[in-house]
Amino acid sequence: MNNIIVGFDFSSGSANAVDVTIDIANKWQSDIRLVYVKKEGEDEAPIREEIERRNAGVEHLLNGIKLEYVIRTGKVSEQLAKHAEEDEALMVVVGTHGMSGFENNWIGKNTYRTITDSPVPVLSIREDFDFRKDLERIVVPLDSTTETRQKVPFAARMAKTFNSTIHLLGLYTSESKDIRILVDGYVDQVEKYLDKYEVKHVTEFVDAKKNLTVSTLEYADSINADLIVIMTEQEKALTSWLIGNYAQQMLHLSKHPILSIRPEQIGSQSR
Repeated sequence: MNNIIVGFDFSSGSANAVDVTIDIANKWQSDIRLVYVKKEGEDEAPIREEIERRNAGVEHLLNGIKLEYVIRTGKVSEQLAKHAEEDEALMVVVGTHGMSGFENNWIGKNTYRTITDSPVPVLSIREDFDFRKDLERIVVPLDSTTETRQKVPFAARMAKTFNSTIHLLGLYTSESKDIRILVDGYVDQVEKYLDKYEVKHVTEFVDAKKNLTVSTLEYADSINADLIVIMTEQEKALTSWLIGNYAQQMLHLSKHPILSIRPEQIGSQSR
């Protein structure tokens, strides 16, 4: 169906996710499926009433697309993943809570589980991120893993959609000449790919021997990035069904929206 799925729970974070999804869906001419996951035995009537009221309030923003909703029962991450698979969705969008104090850098467990369960890329957005400004700068970090380039087609699609500039960030994780040659080669391949599809891009290299996450986020902060696109498996990642340490830290610490892609998700949604 090529819908975009958005997780919704009446929080300000999920409301922000709806706004962002409408903007993307209008440009892609994709319908939106809002998914609310209720607890066992929870009354659906007030949920439906409130969702319909809210949907009516944004109906004027829809340009030739539909905003529909479905209520499911069970674990949030599992139900979002199941619905994404049933709808053959392009992407799942979830909002995360911006909290004060120490917890400001930690996002809910449902976001992690949604990313690990989802059959399609997941865009996670903090509720305090201002997405009203243009999506101008997309950071795409590249390391020495073979999977690192697989996120590029989806990132390029986002860039073409919003007329954004992709900021390629070559991450040197070692003094090893072989590792650096690999990174240089992958960056060169991606530059040629972006040139072929006429996607604006710039490139920078950084030494990230101590911490990939810190290096990526420092760069994203320095250019006031609007989005970071990552693979869930990066240097020294875990198994294919778990989020690697790099992705975990990125989701914990980033104040920028994160688009997370697993290697096995690469396919029709990148076209």
